[in-house]
Amino acid sequence: MKSLRNLRLLVAVFVCVVIAGTVGFHVIEGWTYFEGFYMVLTTLTTIGYGEIHPLSQAGRIFNVILIISGVTLGLVIIGVMTQALLEFEFNQLFGRRKMQREIDRLKGHYIICGAGRVGRAVARELAKKPVPFVIIEGKPEKVERYEPEFLTILGDATKESVLRSARIEHAIGLVAATTTDATNTYIVLTARSLNPKLKIIARASEEDAEKHLLTAGADSVISPYTFAGHRIAHAFLRPSVVDFLEVALVRNQEFGLELEEIVIGSDSRFAGCTVRDSGIREELDISILAIKSEGEPMRYNPAPADRIEAGDRLIVMGNPTMLRKLEGLAQTAR
Repeated sequence: MKSLRNLRLLVAVFVCVVIAGTVGFHVIEGWTYFEGFYMVLTTLTTIGYGEIHPLSQAGRIFNVILIISGVTLGLVIIGVMTQALLEFEFNQLFGRRKMQREIDRLKGHYIICGAGRVGRAVARELAKKPVPFVIIEGKPEKVERYEPEFLTILGDATKESVLRSARIEHAIGLVAATTTDATNTYIVLTARSLNPKLKIIARASEEDAEKHLLTAGADSVISPYTFAGHRIAHAFLRPSVVDFLEVALVRNQEFGLELEEIVIGSDSRFAGCTVRDSGIREELDISILAIKSEGEPMRYNPAPADRIEAGDRLIVMGNPTMLRKLEGLAQTAR
């Protein structure tokens, strides 16, 4: 903020005036540095205790200059502080209103309940895609950690009114990622009652909480601690598999490899084609790892003769640029 930079500069100038006044009284009047410093403070603060020692003509002229400089500078500092405060308040007010207008336009978005470590990780991954999402958190200090462009709502995610303010009726997914299983269970119950079609993923800290969250309406439950335990164990037992998944899911920018899920549109050129005829493998150099059709088991490592239908989800792996191209073609009319 420009006014804050100006304020820092003015404070620095004020300190220089104090130092110059202290040295000036020492040189002109022969006072000690402490006496000069004390005289400067009583003069600039307009306390009016009087002169420590009688001033000479030169000392009085110097003191007049000091009074004019100090008082003027003090008034300017007060003005800049007022401006900075007003700017901050206006930015907060209009920034919040702008954010609320963006939230009010959300549709087909995701809701992240809880701004802790898990919630922040989910937000960063969704932002990379990017897909629209909004974060709900009850603690202001956690909300402030997020990037300014992230949409946030300060409130209790277990309350129906707060979830409605996040336009849950128009959302397609919700993450219950608070630190307590009881809170996540309440969030899932409330969210499921407001949007029966919503895909809900919940975080569980305790193993026994998983069944309660599923009963409450969660589509899937993930325990960070269990996941971390499995990953550590497999890093010992199957290190190459873990390295492969690390490359595909996390470090794709470095290695030029990415794992993606592609939805086939109703008018897509791939709808009704076989894997061989689609040309996905030959033309785009993309590997089709699996095909998931609605209501059917996933088909892993599909054969060249397997058909791709509209609405299918392809689990594919390849170069990120080619994957973006495939994503566009999957929705393009024939």
